[in-house]
Amino acid sequence: MASPRRSRARELLLVIMCFFVGFHLWTHSVAVPFLPQQAAEFLAPTQEGSVNGLVPFEAHIISKCPDTRHALRNLILPVMQKIHDKVDFKLSYIGKPTANGGVDCKHGPSECIGNIIELCAHELYPDPKIYLGFVMCLTKDYPQIPDRTLIEDCALEHAIDFNKLNECAARDETAHGIELLRNSVQRSADANVTISCTIRLNNEVYCIRDDDQWKDCPNGPGVNDLVLAIEKLYRSS
Repeated sequence: MASPRRSRARELLLVIMCFFVGFHLWTHSVAVPFLPQQAAEFLAPTQEGSVNGLVPFEAHIISKCPDTRHALRNLILPVMQKIHDKVDFKLSYIGKPTANGGVDCKHGPSECIGNIIELCAHELYPDPKIYLGFVMCLTKDYPQIPDRTLIEDCALEHAIDFNKLNECAARDETAHGIELLRNSVQRSADANVTISCTIRLNNEVYCIRDDDQWKDCPNGPGVNDLVLAIEKLYRSS
């Protein structure tokens, strides 16, 4: 039976190997590094802020999801084109925080990677007209996420620097990208959101797209319905 000291040494070696494998994958094959959950012990929670006068508008998604694609294409983007100047828009990601501070993604590590790339785009280019277009570009071909060619093509299309995305996801031996994901997943968990795609307006659930259908949409899932709801809240703020 191995001693506790030897077991800890093997665990530490595994973590170090994961970091080096992640860096190798980033520079030689896929667009982001492997996501070692062990690195999440370095993470810290973020502090939420608010924007006065703007209506909180949030979509909780996962990157490899047909419901995310439908909701973005048919509701969120058309609405944002009409009232982007009246909302404080956020994209948050859904996952399962693990006991050791990591994250499990519904569709595995490749989805975690896609989530991190999209979060890095938001961090680098906070204007929704840029990062939301980039996310939609990836989501149109979500089965291919995180294929490097797909990410490079979408970055080029939306004037996003691919090398900056690379640096963001790989910074601090991947700890920075994991921190972005961990904080985003925790935000969704704190809001009791577990389904992609859940749309929240003014910090309350407005509508859910799940299993190829709209659910829990008392005001309807139409673009005009959501625009009117936002304008009403904006006038009363």
